[in-house]
Amino acid sequence: MWDDSFPSFLIGLREGLEAGLIVSILVATLVRADQKSRLPQVWTGVLGAVALSMSFGAVLTFTAANLSATSQEAFGGTLSVIAVAFVTAMVFWMRRSARNLSGEIREKVTSALTMGAGMLVVTSFLAVGREGLETALFLWTTARAAGESTGPMIGAAVGLVLAAGLCWGLYRRVLKINLTRFFTYTGIVLIVIASGVLGYGLRDLQEGGVLPGATSFAVHLSQSVDASSWWGTLLQGVFNLTPQMTWLQTGAYAVYLVVVMTLFVRGLRAAKPQQATAAAAKTGAVTAEAANADSKQAGTATTEAVSAEAAAAQSQRTESADVAQEKTESTEAAPEKAEAGAPEPGQPRAQEAEEPAPQARKRPAWVVPVAVVAVPVVVAGGVIALSGSKPNEAQTIAVSETDCGKGFKAPKPGRQSFQMHNTGNKTSEVYLIDPSSNAVYGEIEGLAPGTTRDLIATVGSGSYAWRCVPTGGKVTTSAAIQVSGGGNVTAVTPVSEEDLAPALAAYKSYVNKGLATLVAQTQTLQNDIKNNDLDTARKDWLTAHVTYSSLGAAYGTFQDFDKKINGRSDGLPQGGNDPGFTGFHKIEYQLWHGAPASDVQGGADQLVKDAQGLQKAFPTQDFDVADLPLRTHEILENTLQFELTSDTDEGSGTNLATANANLAGTGELLDVLRPLIAKRSPHLLGTVDADIARVQKLLDAQHNGDSWTPVEKLDQTARATLSGATGQLLEDLSPIPDLLEIRKSA
Repeated sequence: MWDDSFPSFLIGLREGLEAGLIVSILVATLVRADQKSRLPQVWTGVLGAVALSMSFGAVLTFTAANLSATSQEAFGGTLSVIAVAFVTAMVFWMRRSARNLSGEIREKVTSALTMGAGMLVVTSFLAVGREGLETALFLWTTARAAGESTGPMIGAAVGLVLAAGLCWGLYRRVLKINLTRFFTYTGIVLIVIASGVLGYGLRDLQEGGVLPGATSFAVHLSQSVDASSWWGTLLQGVFNLTPQMTWLQTGAYAVYLVVVMTLFVRGLRAAKPQQATAAAAKTGAVTAEAANADSKQAGTATTEAVSAEAAAAQSQRTESADVAQEKTESTEAAPEKAEAGAPEPGQPRAQEAEEPAPQARKRPAWVVPVAVVAVPVVVAGGVIALSGSKPNEAQTIAVSETDCGKGFKAPKPGRQSFQMHNTGNKTSEVYLIDPSSNAVYGEIEGLAPGTTRDLIATVGSGSYAWRCVPTGGKVTTSAAIQVSGGGNVTAVTPVSEEDLAPALAAYKSYVNKGLATLVAQTQTLQNDIKNNDLDTARKDWLTAHVTYSSLGAAYGTFQDFDKKINGRSDGLPQGGNDPGFTGFHKIEYQLWHGAPASDVQGGADQLVKDAQGLQKAFPTQDFDVADLPLRTHEILENTLQFELTSDTDEGSGTNLATANANLAGTGELLDVLRPLIAKRSPHLLGTVDADIARVQKLLDAQHNGDSWTPVEKLDQTARATLSGATGQLLEDLSPIPDLLEIRKSA
């Protein structure tokens, strides 16, 4: 969460300080002009800008939530690219305008004062609203990239609070900040962050089908970055550097970073002589008021520290006057430092002379502020309402053993919430399906009688129906309803036990062959020990253990044999000396800790006996077909938890050989499931195959002939890289169990 907060913190701090400086300059200008009565107009515009920014964020959020999954990707990607454009323009504008910001704002305020209250409200509204809209868009984009909103929102809030504190300190002459350097350094960091946002946005457009190349990967960062480590997570959260990046992502990231950063830095260098020339020209045109101020502040003329009140006078003196002395002079010698065109002391101001005589108010003072704040909120509410997001009007659908989908009406396209109410007497599973293909859009398992639960699904163009499967009852399906006007929505084609039966038969055949090989290899190990050839026994031990480790998807059916053959000493009363500690790891401990052959012989005999018992029992064991998809993920979960932490090493240092066998076993399982996966998610297989090849390459690098590098002897980078690549593979394998889950709607 915290790694995702830094980009939002930076944008909140920078945009908040920028907006805060503008507000401070507006306020300071009015105070210096003795126009405090006009301050409510400034605050009205500021509140309206805040309301507009928050409403804009709400519209983005609810609009995205109302789209299909594919459309959400395209929508988010488009806005990410727009956000990058805004941030880039803001960075360059502030680099160019930081020194002259006060003069520009002051001129606008002076013009607004002569045009009435409405223009002052509009001036403050537009000045702050631009920053607010940029902030809302960038925060929405970073929250979407992070996949959660808590971290980005906290980061933005901290940045805004800090910016408000800095602006208050500047206004009250408590501190000085070199704004030119501040906006330069933050601009450099924002360019780096924006390059990552651009890459993320283009990736979204690829996944949304707008741009090609979604499966053409240019780099695999998991080879050098542990995605699960704190620094790997930080790289992803701050810079959007993910373990896999397409050619388009990588190219756009590099081109944007090089081009924009070069232009930004070149502009900084070119700005120095221009600023010197501009300062000389401006010095010759200063007013008598500015000249008086400069004569008193010559010692600090080169200081770039700025406060909001001093900034209000920068257009009348050199750009870097000292803030504290300026404000003191403005309060002690107000008549001398009056605005250009102000009347002599004792005479009424021109503006006051032009104002009509006081008369009864035609409307309460609160009407304009409330209207300015309420209008953006009302407009946003209208946009959201028109977008079709009406969660409070979710359809209530009745299901029972005899009537499924009662009350179902054609929903509007977008993300919908259906209230499923079981009016029958049996617990039921409920599916929203495409009746032409039985593909599932959403489901609820175990809906008990008399209960109501929400089913949330994205609705696009197509045919929709409800299918109810009551426990022990007959499957019923509602009438189909056609929906039009929405995008394409991806549904999951259900898998039945019959669909998985061929895969189960193929994998059982693989395990049976593996067990026959295992029995022969354990007998070879037994003979080595009988002949007191312990060096050969160590080699044959590894060969047999690798064979057993490659059968990981069947472990759940081995029952007590797995504990006997591959059990560990953890948790046993006497640890490694406990009589219950048998099998490969017992023999490993003895072979690599100098035990004589006579001590190892009993364990080897028992291992052969247990392997033969497993070979005989396996064909009769209950192998749940639903376990196959689960095992694609679980085998390597154990590898990451035990083998890659060296937790199961009893002295041989061969945990990486075991990890290699686990990877091979996962590949065998994927091969028998490949036709089912390809039909439902063809792109997933390409990603997983690339992950497996990457992990295999990392393991091969630690294998030299008959020896493997012990895990504890891996250098920190190699170990983190291997763990990161395995973690990425696990993440990419994680959709398979849900994708191939057996559904009764099939």
